[in-house]
Amino acid sequence: MEIFKDLSSPASKQFEKLLNSQLSKNKIEEGKIIEGKVTKITSKYVFLFIAGLKSEPVIDVNEIKLMGMSEDLKEGSTISVLLEKIEDKNGDVVVSAQKAQKIKGWNKLVECYEKNELINGKITQKTKGGVIVEHVETGSLMFCPGSQISDKPIKSIDHLIGVEQKFALIKLDMVRGNSVVSRRQVVSSSKKEDKVKIIEKFKVGDIIKNAVVKGYSSFGCFFEVNTPEGTIDTLCHLQEISYSRVNHPDEIFNIGEKHDLKVISIDMEKLQVGCSIKQLSPDPFEHISNYQIGNKYKVKVVKITDYGCFCELEPGLSTLLHSSEISWNKKNISPKKIFNVGDQIDCVITEIDKEKRRVAISHRLTQENPYSKLEKDYPVGSDIDGVVSNTNEYALYLKLADFEIDGFLHSNDLSFTGNPEEELKNYKKGDKLKVRVLEIKKSEQKVRVGLKQLQKDPFDWYKDKKINDAITVKVISSDNKGLVVKPEGCDIETLIKKPQIAMSATDARPSRFVGGERIDAAIAELNFEKRKVTLSIKLLEEIMNAKAIKEHSSPLSGKNLPFSSLSEKLDDKKNKKDPE
Repeated sequence: MEIFKDLSSPASKQFEKLLNSQLSKNKIEEGKIIEGKVTKITSKYVFLFIAGLKSEPVIDVNEIKLMGMSEDLKEGSTISVLLEKIEDKNGDVVVSAQKAQKIKGWNKLVECYEKNELINGKITQKTKGGVIVEHVETGSLMFCPGSQISDKPIKSIDHLIGVEQKFALIKLDMVRGNSVVSRRQVVSSSKKEDKVKIIEKFKVGDIIKNAVVKGYSSFGCFFEVNTPEGTIDTLCHLQEISYSRVNHPDEIFNIGEKHDLKVISIDMEKLQVGCSIKQLSPDPFEHISNYQIGNKYKVKVVKITDYGCFCELEPGLSTLLHSSEISWNKKNISPKKIFNVGDQIDCVITEIDKEKRRVAISHRLTQENPYSKLEKDYPVGSDIDGVVSNTNEYALYLKLADFEIDGFLHSNDLSFTGNPEEELKNYKKGDKLKVRVLEIKKSEQKVRVGLKQLQKDPFDWYKDKKINDAITVKVISSDNKGLVVKPEGCDIETLIKKPQIAMSATDARPSRFVGGERIDAAIAELNFEKRKVTLSIKLLEEIMNAKAIKEHSSPLSGKNLPFSSLSEKLDDKKNKKDPE
């Protein structure tokens, strides 16, 4: 130890230098990543030597296996670990190789994110809303949303799983340690250079041949254009599809069809090419003066939809034949069952709107209106044969004679006397009936018919009757409301209400009658327009009493009754006491 007595000697200075360099290499501090040397590997643990620690750190073998390092690790090799605790409650050193790997990986991601560099990754599995991507260099796991996998919709991503490829870091959450990547940006950026070269070949006014319909939206149709330099997509706006009004591109195009396009705009900043189809031909609406409203023309069916057919008066001049204008009597008709694309049909022009550039046509106007023919052959009041074609809870529908027209027969027009709901149950589909035409509305395409109008109206029994007339009725039934009666010789049942049974309240009891009695009643109300009659026994009693008093009373009547002159005597006595 004599060598260290003189600290200024070269040997002392060399020793001090070596000691300081060793301590600087192994700066021991919790939360730092340090290098450890593997000294021993057992079936459960890996022992490390880290200079400056009082004991050997130990790592679980399972942790090494999860990191995929079990095969490469051997005694004498080094491994990076995170020093979590220099000494825990048991006096042991706590380290973690897995956490060290994550921190290193995160630091690498942060570095690439700040430098805007692409990273290498592999898609390892699908998850809700996207996929999990593993960073090849560090093994860090990142999330790639489904919208960032590709620049176009793809049905399956199975061919991308496990393949090493480039990704762009688009978001880092420093607090949670989450990272989001995008494959779409990489694909788009690589295509962008190719797209620029392709677009530079075009100029406004160029004609693109055989562009393929790729898809459409509410604002236009997308076409795929193939060139020697590559493939690009272009948009034909809704207003540039046709000179006629188009609500949606699917009215005109089908996926996979080929069409010629005219380049009308080029945007190098957005890398977009705008095209037009209608500008390839002159405006056919300039010829609209050749057509007149009300005239019949041949049109060609070019497209069929659920609500009608798109037809051409001439190439480029299209018009809509709405389903309501196909037939007079078939409602909710399916155009696909009547016409085929390419059919030449007769139509009448019903509207020409030059401002909206719209032409409306009608096919049914080329045929005779069956409602006009019905009105001519069977005017209102005529009788016609019909067959029940349908029923519901309140009416029958009858196919009238040889016409493709259904007449409406309300249950109230089935019978004068029966209950409408009960009468309706007597008829079924296929029954043949003779009915009377009650109303024809050509504009609304409606016909109303009646069955009871062919029968004699039982209410005519009252034609020679008037109010206060007395009639004989038969009691049918009684209840708390009154008496149900039927006049002799009439089929109409009428209710005599309880207050109208008798003048005396004690006698106005429906229970006095059991049914079958013949009684007299007076007509209290009679309205032929509303077919309404009101009967009253009470009114008849009042009429009979008034008649008896009128016929049998006299001025002296009542004089022979006791006290009849008492009031006169009292008045005389009062006058004597109080003379004027």
